[in-house]
Amino acid sequence: MIERYTLPEMGRVFSDAHKYELWCQVETLVMEAHAAAGTIPADSVEPVRQAPPPTPERVAEIEAVTQHDVIAFLTAWADNTEPREAAKWVHFGMTSSDLLDTALAAQLVEATDILLAKADALVAVLRDHALEHRRTLRVGRTHGIHGEPDVWGHRVADFAFGMARSRDRLRRAREAVGVMAISGPVGTYSNIDPAVEDYVAEKLGLRPADVSTQVVLRDGISEWVSALAVVATVCEAIALEVRHGQRTEVRELWEPFGKGQKGSSAMPHKKNPILSERICGMARIVRAQIVPVMEGIPLWHERDISHSSTERIALPDAAVATDYLLHLTTRLVSGLVVDAERMRHNLDSTNGLIYSSTVVSELIETGLSREDVYALVQAAAMRTWETGVAFRQTLREQAEKDGVELDEARLDEVCRPERFVRRLDRVFDRLQNLN
Repeated sequence: MIERYTLPEMGRVFSDAHKYELWCQVETLVMEAHAAAGTIPADSVEPVRQAPPPTPERVAEIEAVTQHDVIAFLTAWADNTEPREAAKWVHFGMTSSDLLDTALAAQLVEATDILLAKADALVAVLRDHALEHRRTLRVGRTHGIHGEPDVWGHRVADFAFGMARSRDRLRRAREAVGVMAISGPVGTYSNIDPAVEDYVAEKLGLRPADVSTQVVLRDGISEWVSALAVVATVCEAIALEVRHGQRTEVRELWEPFGKGQKGSSAMPHKKNPILSERICGMARIVRAQIVPVMEGIPLWHERDISHSSTERIALPDAAVATDYLLHLTTRLVSGLVVDAERMRHNLDSTNGLIYSSTVVSELIETGLSREDVYALVQAAAMRTWETGVAFRQTLREQAEKDGVELDEARLDEVCRPERFVRRLDRVFDRLQNLN
């Protein structure tokens, strides 16, 4: 991921320097297990443990010759080991994927923990914003057209629960991705005791794969990327709602707009929803990683490395972009400006058409057939659309024409926006307990 969208903590997780730190940690734990079993000299462990990880520059320099990243790493690290003789026991009985997959599992768990903390924060911000606006009336829209009265908090509550479910999926995916293997060439433990794998797994807080060939099957990593994509897409849903709400014709919502911020290089009046648009655009980046990563599940026989190049790009990009999306969406919701007066103005702007459904129900209760009631109400509604005359007036005139008597007092009671949202308290009661 480009630096523009990389936050420092997540950038550190996927840096080459940190990767080599993890590789050193895995190799050292393997040596500890071997030494405890008497497989290698016990005095070889401490010199290796004390050797500083090689720099990315030094590994790259050697890899330019070897064309093998693990061998380049091992050589560079051996150069840092005193006495160098101890380094010969590094990687004993292992194959490259033992190191790569185990360190990758640790890396993805680290990344997930950062994402989960930010998802928790976003859930809390959405919850609190929804509760704050549980009485803020607005019109609900279907197909982009005014439907019935609603409250803004109801819409945001949907996002809060959606993000909470997405976070919980990611938490489950953390278990799926925290799987390692140290099983040697083609995964038969031919040169390494399974007890070494168990020891390293326990120390790293990972789970040994139920079975591995020379690699861990990529179904768990695919699940993880898919979980990130859902998180990113819920962020996009939030941002899309804000984009629609900030349109000039709507003007119900506004992104935070800081002092000195500029909206357009040509039009000084512009306040564009740039945060929301950026969120929507970056969600595409996360979703785009699903198929390439999933295609790493089918490999040739016990292994090939067609998944490797994909994952070097897709996994950091997915994590970094999701991290940035969570950060940006939290910022968006925290600073969101809600124009309650404009919401009420828009709710009333169709001259009462939003009450058509409740009028239908009321007239059916008088004994008329649904077909006759629908025809009457639709005729009145279409005339309001065409002329701008208030719906209650066109309804009155159409009812008189059809010989239907209206209970005006009852219609006054049911054609109130508050009536439409009176049963939403149960939603907000559930929302208050959302963590």
